[in-house]
Amino acid sequence: MIDFDPGTAAPTKGTDQRNGGDLVVETLEALGAKTVFGIPGQHALGLFDAMGRGNLHFVSSRVENNSAFAADGYSRATGEVGVLFLSTGPGALTSLAGLQEAYATGVPMVVVASQIPLEGLGARRKGMLHQLDDQKASAANVTKSQRLIQHASGIPSAIQDAWTEAISSPQGPVWIEIPQNVLLDPIMVPPVEDALAEAADNPPRVELIREAVKWLSTAERPAIIAGGGTRRGRAEKSLFSIAEQLRAPVICTPGGNGAFPWKHELSLQSWIEDRYMTDVLEDADVLIVIGSSLGEVTSNYFTFEPRGRIIQIDAEPRVLESNRPGLGIRADAGQALAALDEALSAAGAADKATRSWHGTTPEDLVKESLAKVKARLESQDLAKELKFMADIREAVPADMQTFWDMTISAYWGWSCWDAREGQFHSAQGAGGLGYGFPAAIGGAVGLETTGKPGRVLAVSGDGSSMYSISELATAKQHNIPVTWLIVDDGGYGILREYMVGAFGKATATELARPDFVKLAESFGVPARRVAPEEVEDALKESFEADGPNVVVVETLLKMFGPTHLDH
Repeated sequence: MIDFDPGTAAPTKGTDQRNGGDLVVETLEALGAKTVFGIPGQHALGLFDAMGRGNLHFVSSRVENNSAFAADGYSRATGEVGVLFLSTGPGALTSLAGLQEAYATGVPMVVVASQIPLEGLGARRKGMLHQLDDQKASAANVTKSQRLIQHASGIPSAIQDAWTEAISSPQGPVWIEIPQNVLLDPIMVPPVEDALAEAADNPPRVELIREAVKWLSTAERPAIIAGGGTRRGRAEKSLFSIAEQLRAPVICTPGGNGAFPWKHELSLQSWIEDRYMTDVLEDADVLIVIGSSLGEVTSNYFTFEPRGRIIQIDAEPRVLESNRPGLGIRADAGQALAALDEALSAAGAADKATRSWHGTTPEDLVKESLAKVKARLESQDLAKELKFMADIREAVPADMQTFWDMTISAYWGWSCWDAREGQFHSAQGAGGLGYGFPAAIGGAVGLETTGKPGRVLAVSGDGSSMYSISELATAKQHNIPVTWLIVDDGGYGILREYMVGAFGKATATELARPDFVKLAESFGVPARRVAPEEVEDALKESFEADGPNVVVVETLLKMFGPTHLDH
């Protein structure tokens, strides 16, 4: 047995005997986990003791919310399940904002939180350290499900079930909590040798695909909105085939950015907040919406008034018809688009319908719409912003993954970033600050773990960067190849712009901030400050370096004019 100090409930003497923590580690390894993010905690010591006997690579963040963002970034970059270890009470609660982003975006994660000893559970106020009345209830809004494990023998099956649920569409984080004594007490359960988790099947109903084909076979002006579910369902190949069969213009949401080739003749790119694009989508006689709720951003702030019929495909039944009536198809996007692609081919739908937008070909419509967007931007004195974003794009290798915080640069990126062969990741699911840098850390770790080049780019503002500045220590400790671009405009820039636009002045948006270069250097992380016109060269040089580095640009960027207010 492990001895405890009665005053602190902390172990005073260790043992090499296997405990409940070993079952956690063994099961995760059997399921294919390689890396875990988190922070040690008193009630979780059995978990961390067991990791010393296993093969999991542990990345210790400095704040639990950033651990959650890192596990999220790991999953997005690799397509694998992110794993997060949390301590009890304050540690668990601090992670919730990060889990909200993963839940809103559909990122598969398994979260293992410690818990007070069994005898303290049940809302009895024994005065135990970190005690909550019901810890897992706190996670109910930001995870798919929550489990409390009360016996060590139940650990392998519970983790296997949680992994299965996390990868089943709609994907998302799943919460498990294990009391301190269940993690620490010696066990008789033999070592876990194998564990199997397969995503639950989520195909479309046959009659719904048949009805969708009927609509599309007679459509003259079909169009497609590709949301984040398109990427999560790995539906890009089917989307491409359907678009070409139907000659349907495709626009990507911020979450769907990269699902369709940027420079394809049918690509409306990602200018989803532009009135010219909203006009096109409203004019479609059949609109296919994949993995999107047609929410605030996608609907150009709820100004979208479609005149045609909508086919909406989503794995989450609560999303279907949540904003617009339509033919709702609850299914994994990959399975649904594969079925629709096959059915369209079999029906010869591409041969039956005329594709004409009031006498204009779909390809010409796309070209004209993009030209209108370009002209509108050029009329708004945005030369600095357009060049700044173009310079970043020119510096970033075509296959590099990028992680963007909620900052003006990212808002531009939602619309103008060509992901090329890389992937674009942002925090638009929940919209919280502080995502970019810790998610990039997780992404870089994941890419290196899977044998790929690990260098990634994180982009933050000065306000959002302060949420995760402590993770410079994590990046340095693990020598993680992240280049962090901090665009310093002296405050919460987008809020400043919103408030000035709405009220004529900004309140509480200006921030005292550190010398980011000196601060990074104090962590042992190389950093430089450059002018906006020097950002391309600075990034290229930083990408060639080893380990983490920081590039700071002091500049005030503006957003393009909001077109929904003119409607």
